Amino acid sequence: MPKPKTFTAWLKTHADQSSAIGDLAQDVSADPEWPSRKGLPGQRDYLEERGPIPAAIETWERAWKQYEEYRVAQGDA
Repeated sequence: MPKPKTFTAWLKTHADQSSAIGDLAQDVSADPEWPSRKGLPGQRDYLEERGPIPAAIETWERAWKQYEEYRVAQGDA
């Protein structure tokens, strides 16, 4: 069974969507400092350090939930 994508790799596959998660994916794809290897806590800290609007954090949390569902579907959780 193939190994599931990382959160960042999974998120970037949504960059072509017209949605809040698609917008987040585009922002992450364009950010050379995005902490892709820091996982949930490190990425949340990174976002919060930049003073986002609450909707941005909510979108990121929703994306993590969808990513976790993807991992379960891949048999990795």
